[in-house]
Amino acid sequence: TLTGNPMLSVDTKKKEDIGDNIKEGSCYSTGQINGPDHTYSSLNTGKAIPHGIYDIQHNQAYLNIGRNHETAESVVDSLVLWWNYHGIRLYPKANKLLLLFDAGGANSYRHHIFKLELQRLANTIGMEIMIKHYPSYASKWNPIEHRVFPHIARVIKGVFIKSINQFMGLASRAKTKTGLTVDVCQMKNEYEIGKRATEEDVKRCNINFSETLPKWNYSVSPAF
Repeated sequence: TLTGNPMLSVDTKKKEDIGDNIKEGSCYSTGQINGPDHTYSSLNTGKAIPHGIYDIQHNQAYLNIGRNHETAESVVDSLVLWWNYHGIRLYPKANKLLLLFDAGGANSYRHHIFKLELQRLANTIGMEIMIKHYPSYASKWNPIEHRVFPHIARVIKGVFIKSINQFMGLASRAKTKTGLTVDVCQMKNEYEIGKRATEEDVKRCNINFSETLPKWNYSVSPAF
């Protein structure tokens, strides 16, 4: 049964090199595909950083493609993009947002900067955000890992990905018999790595840590 509040599984898929380089696997083709049989970094023209958001209730995936780095800021920008273009329409009566994350990476529960960015997200969308991190080595239970990413990997298998637009077109073809579709969008911003926040910054955030496993379970409310 659908509720009035979104439940999102969130993660970043493996970065994909863009350029005339070998791709593992095989694919259907109308003719011979010519290209190198090894990977040469000199042939890369960029990379795609696919940040995924899976709406569990609607069985709908969203892939926001970044261009340079995955950071806490890019993760939150991706979620803001989802809310502005999809969430506000799908959940007009929402008053809470549940987010499921892995324990590491740009959305690590250890990083102060990630909590600071979550405060920005709560302030931007104007509602409480409930955060659940999967423990270390348990990320395979995050729904997006087995309900979305394998289908994206399937459609790009064996294909020479020579542009961001080509990657986006391929990823948007991922679908399943149970109704999953993938909406793909490109993020234009570039992100700087190495930004940090302090424990004092986190103390100024409007965060409520759960009594049960508080490092992995907490909520962030708007603080205007």
